[in-house]
Amino acid sequence: MKNYLKRYLDDEIEKYLEVIGAILIVGPKWCGKTTTGEHHAKSIIKLQDKDKIKSYLKWADIKPSKLLEGEKPRLIDEWQIAPVLWDTVRNSVDELGGEGLYILTGSTIVEDSEIMHSGTGRIHKLMMRPMSLYESGESNGKISLVDLFYSPNLDIDGITSDLSIEELIFVTCRGGWPESLNKKSKEAQLLLPYVYVDSICENDASLIDGVKRDPNRVKTILASYARNISESTKDSTIISDINANFENISKTTYYQYIDVLKRLYVIDNVKAWSPNIRSKTSIRTSSKKQFIDPSIAVAALGLTPELLMDDLNTFGFIFENLCIRDLKVYSSAIGGRVSFYRDRSNLEIDCVLHLKDGKYALIEFKLGSMEEEKGAKNLLKLNDSIARKNMKQPSFLAIITGGELAYTRKDGVKVIPIGCLR
Repeated sequence: MKNYLKRYLDDEIEKYLEVIGAILIVGPKWCGKTTTGEHHAKSIIKLQDKDKIKSYLKWADIKPSKLLEGEKPRLIDEWQIAPVLWDTVRNSVDELGGEGLYILTGSTIVEDSEIMHSGTGRIHKLMMRPMSLYESGESNGKISLVDLFYSPNLDIDGITSDLSIEELIFVTCRGGWPESLNKKSKEAQLLLPYVYVDSICENDASLIDGVKRDPNRVKTILASYARNISESTKDSTIISDINANFENISKTTYYQYIDVLKRLYVIDNVKAWSPNIRSKTSIRTSSKKQFIDPSIAVAALGLTPELLMDDLNTFGFIFENLCIRDLKVYSSAIGGRVSFYRDRSNLEIDCVLHLKDGKYALIEFKLGSMEEEKGAKNLLKLNDSIARKNMKQPSFLAIITGGELAYTRKDGVKVIPIGCLR
């Protein structure tokens, strides 16, 4: 495939194609699932093909196994259009045996009621996100997240990022959508997230289950969610915000719409970490509001790079969403799981990054150097609490910034520009 941009998921796909019969690549639309699936497949069927969809659905009804015919691995793109294919693939894996038979992609979460079996042991799910800054070429990748965990004496001093603050704001507004890199002008690149949000509101929120939903209401919820991005705001507060600034919405309706946005992989909240440091009642547990890509918040609020240059406070919250997206991508192959910490004394750590082997790191996100001291103070305070409880110590403490210079402070906290990370 010409001009294929390598993705972090490629190595995981290759690994699992060697050990299991089928893999399922899930994630938001436009994040590159089809292109990546094609890169690894030897035959393809795209169920969303407008010229063939009626025929495909007919075969799915009469003889679904017909759609599985083709050289293996066979890519079945947007399989959820014909949910019967899940069990058909599962049965085929049982009958044919072997590994690497099918690659499925899906842009929505399918209800359990639409499939008979879970697919455990036959179909392995992999999550694809929009491109990280390293995948899109904006991060120079001079500092490896994996090395930070497994090389305790890693020297980062003097490493620099090539991203200016103006460029960082632009790529955040543009988002990690692969198609944006094919656009000739910056104006076209910035327009793509707006088209994405319009598509979610006008079409996808209703097409997901055939229930007609008001596009304006979807836009209203996205806008209010974006106003609370990177905050552990209670849903009741967001509902009040909607009712005060836009229109009346009931709690039931709100949660129905939020569920749809989660099923479309638009909302990607961060859960709270509750270590046994203080009593459980002292830990705040409301999730942080996040999107799968920071550009969704930008589009939902009608922002531009110019507006954010004049409002760095707002950009700071959106920057956190960018950092969370990239950390999830960089840590995916090593079982990365992201949470945050905040207790009733208002000690807050923006990110606790856990790995499947038990290692973890405490990370703060600070756009510039002015808030570095506050971030370091919070990291060291929580680290001391962990030490006093004789708990497992974090592998490292870090502040991820929008600046240009990486270094290790005298207190051991690492300062890392997002434009250096991979």
